[in-house]
Amino acid sequence: MTDYIGILLDTVRHVDPWLRLVIAFAGMFFETSILVGLIVPGDTIVLVSATAVGNWAEWAALLVAVIAGSLAGESVGFALGRWFGPRIQHSRLGRRIGEKNWTRAETYLARRGGLAVFVSRFLPVLHALIPLTVGSSPMSYRRFIGWTAPACAVWASAYVSVGWLAAGSYRRLSGELHFAGLIFAGVIVVFLVVALLVRRVLERSEARHMKHDSEKTPEP
Repeated sequence: MTDYIGILLDTVRHVDPWLRLVIAFAGMFFETSILVGLIVPGDTIVLVSATAVGNWAEWAALLVAVIAGSLAGESVGFALGRWFGPRIQHSRLGRRIGEKNWTRAETYLARRGGLAVFVSRFLPVLHALIPLTVGSSPMSYRRFIGWTAPACAVWASAYVSVGWLAAGSYRRLSGELHFAGLIFAGVIVVFLVVALLVRRVLERSEARHMKHDSEKTPEP
């Protein structure tokens, strides 16, 4: 296992640094732009790219690329929502996503406002639908960016840092411990499990809030 991980990390590290930044930017751009986030594994792209980080300067460069790609993608989603929101929602692809998911995003945004924009960055499906949904709503672009930028920064910092930490630990220990590969895999697995648990907690918390709010809202 250690040999395979070493080969993988060496392969990633030998990719031109600028190309890695471009790939990370493009991956996050497509991951956060309208609907593409449902199929593009942005978290995987960032984690793999981060394994090549060797110092703080490279960490900062990758972090900037990931955040910039995220904000660019979400800005495109917002613009498309502003211009073509209903048409996209009723397109063939929009219908495949399902009316339930669209309604969930719209209700979530209506009830939670800017907080919905922030939290959606950490939730599956919603993170791809919220930019378009916000674009179709009265919320301004300035307010949208004001909420989504810190969320993107938190998300990017976590994934870039964990990828760097895991790979760095492997490289330091691979010459001394034959199970260094297990440590690398363990760090990644623990992080992904924690990320999954955070998502579950956020989903349940928001579901309770929305249920509570709906019960307080009188029927017409």
